[in-house]
Amino acid sequence: MDRNRLFTRAYVLFAAFAIGAICIAGKILHIQFIDGAKWQTKVAHLTTELREIPATRGNIYADSGDLLATSVPIYEIRMDLKAEGLDAADFNANIDSLCIELSGLFGDRTAAQYRDRLVTARKAGNRYYLVKNNVDFDQARQTEKFHLFRRGRFKSGVIYEKQNKRIQPLGDIASRTIGYSRPGIQPVGLEGSYDDLLGGRPGQRYEKRLAGGVWMPINNSNEVDPEDGCDIYSTIDVNIQDVANSALRKQLKKHNARHGCAILMEVKTGYIKAIANLSLSGDSTYTESYNYAVGEATEPGSTFKLASMMAAFEDGKLTIHDSVDTKNGTHRFYDRIMRDSNHEGYGKVDVLTAFQKSSNVGISRLINDQYAADPEQFISRLRKMGLGQPLGIELPGEGKPQLKSPTDPSWSGVTLPWMSIGYELLMTPLQILTFYNAVANNGVMMRPLFVSEVRKNGKLIEKIDPQVINPSIASRSTIEQARQMLESVVSEGGTASNLRFGAYSIAGKTGTAQIANAQYGYKYDQAVSYQASFVGYFPSEAPEYACIVVVNGPSNNVYYGNQVAGPVFKEIADKVYAQRFDLIKSQELPHTHTALHVPISKAGNVEDLRAIFKTLRVPYEEVGQQLDWVSTTSQVDSVVISPRSIKEGLVPNVLGMSLRDGLYVLEQMGLEVRISGKGMIARQSILPGSTVRKGQIIMIELT
Repeated sequence: MDRNRLFTRAYVLFAAFAIGAICIAGKILHIQFIDGAKWQTKVAHLTTELREIPATRGNIYADSGDLLATSVPIYEIRMDLKAEGLDAADFNANIDSLCIELSGLFGDRTAAQYRDRLVTARKAGNRYYLVKNNVDFDQARQTEKFHLFRRGRFKSGVIYEKQNKRIQPLGDIASRTIGYSRPGIQPVGLEGSYDDLLGGRPGQRYEKRLAGGVWMPINNSNEVDPEDGCDIYSTIDVNIQDVANSALRKQLKKHNARHGCAILMEVKTGYIKAIANLSLSGDSTYTESYNYAVGEATEPGSTFKLASMMAAFEDGKLTIHDSVDTKNGTHRFYDRIMRDSNHEGYGKVDVLTAFQKSSNVGISRLINDQYAADPEQFISRLRKMGLGQPLGIELPGEGKPQLKSPTDPSWSGVTLPWMSIGYELLMTPLQILTFYNAVANNGVMMRPLFVSEVRKNGKLIEKIDPQVINPSIASRSTIEQARQMLESVVSEGGTASNLRFGAYSIAGKTGTAQIANAQYGYKYDQAVSYQASFVGYFPSEAPEYACIVVVNGPSNNVYYGNQVAGPVFKEIADKVYAQRFDLIKSQELPHTHTALHVPISKAGNVEDLRAIFKTLRVPYEEVGQQLDWVSTTSQVDSVVISPRSIKEGLVPNVLGMSLRDGLYVLEQMGLEVRISGKGMIARQSILPGSTVRKGQIIMIELT
């Protein structure tokens, strides 16, 4: 009996353990496969991490202090609808007023819709409900006074999440040069180059992960506060940049071109003062979508002829006084024929004239005759002058220059003559400009720079001084001959003679090239594809600025560099002169003699002056046939009045006039006047007799 009882109890105990084990296993399976999602959500809900807080990104400024890129605060307004201080009575008493205020401010929903969403979120126990996103600073400040929200975070549950949005206040001005830096995307422009300095140092705070993967800060304080980024000051002059953009856009539209760029460089420093890049978009407008000036390496065409001739000068093979026979404008090199744009040719001319006329036949014959036996000498000289190598600029994406060597598999008998006129090699516009800038700078090649200073909270952190790439690309004799050739191009008979008129002198070279690319070869839409360019410097006698303009794919049957690119160069240069009095040659006021009894008078309207002299009993004498506007010269015993001609379409001479009269005359001509100083007009930024362009800015200085 005792034995049977013992077995019975053992069986019962075993059965109980078995049933318990089965229950436990069942519960585990239930949790794993049925309630798993629920428990995973709860675990996620309770997960806490120390997470990064982005720092406020530094600003990018123009050289004048104008903002080119900055970060503006954008807020998300959220609510912890289960906040400890938010009881039901407060919520119910204020929810209607709050929703009316939210609807009135944002206008995206009715007050009833706001109320329904907030009530539903509260019933669901939402502790991080998104009330409104993309809220600007002023709007966020206004909501702080709304019902409930004005009680603060712990009593209302309101949470303001600040984010920073990057904007460029001046629109598309130099936007590709300013660039961007975004996670997972190749950095572009100054934003990318100076990302570490601009980005600052992120902070840290504890955040809790809620359902749906949303992270909510646990409290208002940070474990580590973020450190704001540094500010960088670019070399860009916004006034010139604006002109470069508008002038380039106007020419691209006029010639229905695919894209183009313009760059202005300060000769002595290498500072880039303006850089515009525009391309035709699908909606037939021109926008900044790619930095052609920095990144697009193409065959430069005739602008490379300067380097070819300088190589021959430097190797002692030629001077500007040597001669070449351009024949009838054609010459055969092996199986290819070289042609001049002038189909009749120029006959036998000196080197200077061949360059002035941009004779393909003349330049290619000169270089081929001198270097055919040893083409490596030509290539070696070009490399010594700094060509064929990247510039090492701070912007990412510099196009790679290509300068063939005679050992390259693609070298042929026609490579040397075609290379001499800018084919079978690749260079970017910025690389070409840097070479011309070196010629303007007496042989010193400067690295192009886009940033001059780095500051933090107004304190100078780093000053970026001008950087020399090559202290002497060529001898003084070679540089002098090069400059003579460039000046001849912008003189009567040169290919850019249309640019020679104005208050200052220009030196430069036109370029008209048939361009090749991987997609189209040398043709586009069944027609030859051209690239028009002009590169040079001004004033030619004492260069201060170098500039290049390149227009790719003009398609209205006008493709020469002087007609397509030249006008953009001239408009940019005019703007510089309108801002820089010191570039204008000294202009003297009309000569006067100090008289004991006769006052020195201003030039002006003849009727006004007659009335003044009669009233003050000042003797005066009129010389010549009087016009409306006159000049005055004080003699010992009288004032001599002489006519001053004001011709329609030409900039008038306003020196010696009063501000009132000068303004009247200049504005009547359609000029926009900028004024400095007090007294009578002593200087004007555009020389008298220059052609007037409506809306052109002229600066006058009074003393």
